[in-house]
Amino acid sequence: MISNKKHIQQLASILAAKGINDLIISPGSRSGPLAHTFAGSDNFNCRNIVDERSAAYFAIGLSQAKQKPVVLLCSSGTATLNYAPAVAEAYYLNVPLIVLTADRPDYWIDQAESQCINQKNIYQDFTKKEVSLPLGESEKELWFAGRWINECINKAIEGTPGPVHINIPLEEPLHDLLDKKLPEVKVIDQLKVEAKISEEELLKLASEYNQSEKVLILAGQQFTNPKLENLLVDFADRTGAVVLAEHLSNLNHPSFCKAVDLLMPAFLADEVEKYQPGLLISLGGQFVSKSLKQFLRKYQPESHWHLSFSNEHFDTYQSLTKVLNVETSDFFEQLLDTVDSKENHFQKSWKTKETEVTQLRNEFIQQTNFCDLKVFDQILKTLPEDSILHLGNSSPVRYALLCDSASNVEYHGNRGTAGIDGPLSTAVGFASESEKLNTIILGDLSFFYDSNALWNKYIGSNLRVIVINNRGGNIFGMIKGPSESPAFQEHFFTENKFKAEGIARTFELDYFKAENEGELKSALEDFYSPAQNKAAVLEVFTYAEMNSKIFRELFKYIK
Repeated sequence: MISNKKHIQQLASILAAKGINDLIISPGSRSGPLAHTFAGSDNFNCRNIVDERSAAYFAIGLSQAKQKPVVLLCSSGTATLNYAPAVAEAYYLNVPLIVLTADRPDYWIDQAESQCINQKNIYQDFTKKEVSLPLGESEKELWFAGRWINECINKAIEGTPGPVHINIPLEEPLHDLLDKKLPEVKVIDQLKVEAKISEEELLKLASEYNQSEKVLILAGQQFTNPKLENLLVDFADRTGAVVLAEHLSNLNHPSFCKAVDLLMPAFLADEVEKYQPGLLISLGGQFVSKSLKQFLRKYQPESHWHLSFSNEHFDTYQSLTKVLNVETSDFFEQLLDTVDSKENHFQKSWKTKETEVTQLRNEFIQQTNFCDLKVFDQILKTLPEDSILHLGNSSPVRYALLCDSASNVEYHGNRGTAGIDGPLSTAVGFASESEKLNTIILGDLSFFYDSNALWNKYIGSNLRVIVINNRGGNIFGMIKGPSESPAFQEHFFTENKFKAEGIARTFELDYFKAENEGELKSALEDFYSPAQNKAAVLEVFTYAEMNSKIFRELFKYIK
């Protein structure tokens, strides 16, 4: 049974024809015609999540796991606004969400009608395209709406992916149904055209590259890409370039440099100019490291090329000179055959310094007391191979990047807007579609903030949640400024006296805890035991004051 509303029938048919069949539905009355149609058709896999904020983050994780668009559907009013944080995250993380919001007709806007707000363009700064469908169902209105729907969906996956929004005003009655199949509709396809650098431009790039003695390749956040990794290995080996990659770049060859936050202060204590690049080539998403940004803004390269499939002018380091609209693997494949072979003095300088700082870090961790840094080191050494790791924001992602990356583990994190409000929901969404073990490490405030992530029936036995409970927002004790303020304890750190055990029990997850090094080792063995066939929470208790002190001492030790 499907709705008798023709706009809804057309929308569902176009989505089905384009192979977009995963929906996250949050219940409501105004969205009834959509819910009836999607649930009543054999073309769609519908999931139900009550909390719209959590549902939208869940959709991000699901889309990442499936590597295709996911549809969000909610009712009118504030339900639509609850999508906003995740829509913004998806926009900056390049995740193709298709957001469908039910709405009242225009004539009820601002007329004291229930659950009625102005929903047009509510995500206008965080979507690639937004449309509001016509209310009428004449032949011309259906043609117009069909063109808009096709264009909107195509936009979600064009170039660099991202979210789009289709607002759908609906008149009552809302629940009249028909016993029929979805109608045939016109589908407008958008072909993917691969961009290649012309021979003339390639020779110019090669000439400029050959004149650069010190080349730094920055690989930001991205999915695992074996082809790109192999090309970068060959490229760096041939030209002596330094490949700098955080764990979230999912590039793990030993020739690459990954100890980013440890290297920056070490450079400043040395002859800093010998580490300054002449040419910077950036690709992928954002870098976490603030110290890297500060270093490159102060010691700027002469040239900066940014590789962007959507011509994004990311001038993060205030030295951008070229934007190359090309796929990253194609770029390095083309350039590799045209550049000269070089000595790798620059690369050796970076690798020698990295070896020094990682040895110092290992010495420091070994001799330090039980703290967040030691906890992360132990967790990353224990993570099962061929698994997925999701990193929560604030201190968890920073601690994880200070340690060696886990062996054969794929990294993910909500680094688009880097909020603490949705990492758990995103990990749950990803794990629901993944065949691998999925671990998320997050702080106590983030866990409680996003605990509704566990309020759905899609929690699989492959989910492991590690809560670092340092009893508040420890990130503010690590940052210079907030920790020195009289308002620190109440309005920055925000002391937390609660434990995760009650929430774990409420949602029927197994619960483990650790308060010292021995307990952590034992808990991790059980937590990742093959016999553990149920989703579980591990809560690790540390002390914020000690964490902040040791964090600062690490960098003094490195210097």
